[in-house]
Amino acid sequence: LQACAAVGQLRLMAAYERLFREHSLTVAQLLLIHDDLRHKERHLNARNTLVTLLQRGVVPIINENDTVSFTELRFGDNDQLAALVASLLPADVLIVLTSVEGVIENYGQQRAKRVSVIHEIDEKIESTALGTQSGTAIGGMASKIQAAKVVMRSGIPMVIGSGKKPDALARILNGEEEGTLFVPRPYRLKGRKRWIAFFHHPRGTVIVDNGARKALREKGRSLLLPGISKCQGQFSAGEVVKICDENGTEFARGIARCSASQIQSDECLGEEVVHRDDLVVL
Repeated sequence: LQACAAVGQLRLMAAYERLFREHSLTVAQLLLIHDDLRHKERHLNARNTLVTLLQRGVVPIINENDTVSFTELRFGDNDQLAALVASLLPADVLIVLTSVEGVIENYGQQRAKRVSVIHEIDEKIESTALGTQSGTAIGGMASKIQAAKVVMRSGIPMVIGSGKKPDALARILNGEEEGTLFVPRPYRLKGRKRWIAFFHHPRGTVIVDNGARKALREKGRSLLLPGISKCQGQFSAGEVVKICDENGTEFARGIARCSASQIQSDECLGEEVVHRDDLVVL
């Protein structure tokens, strides 16, 4: 598959170059793996490259570097890659064109209808998101909903529309009702907070009690050892961890200042396990 990708990427860019040249536009290729956006210096370098290209009127064509990526370095699918690149810039809007006209309630039934606006992704919305049945696609609507969670929390609107309609993109950019609009949070996370929240594969999980959950969510406090019920996984100091309530629901992420073994042996008593400057409430 990696060898096929090495051949296919060349042909893909040749097609993009030919099509954009008809409109007097220059294209550039960016191939990324997850590590490029996880490591802070490479993260900033990728952003600077994108910003420079856009400032000079060059259209970046971004894809996962399938010739070198494997499980630990993969984004998973292009929906996740698109959401992370949108958050990296940050973009004004993320538009995902697919085989359907948006999020569809009662998909495949007589009562099927398009959801035009989504303000919050709840269990009902997630239940409408099925995986793909296409042999050439990955993730389906479920991965697009996960992408929407990232960009909404980053303060970026997202639209899912039909790639089969020739005027769909123009209608979306003109502000006409087309597809499904995901309305973002009213404020945008700062760059470092976005980096902590979305650009890592968390190395472990910290379960906190209700008092700690309230302190983190409502009072902007740091996470201290007494509020931790247990931790899962083997992580080191400096790695990103999930922060979950006692029901196992993730509500925050942060950079741990203590390792899992230090937490379990109470070595970091009196220290901040996750400082509030290194913590993001999702």
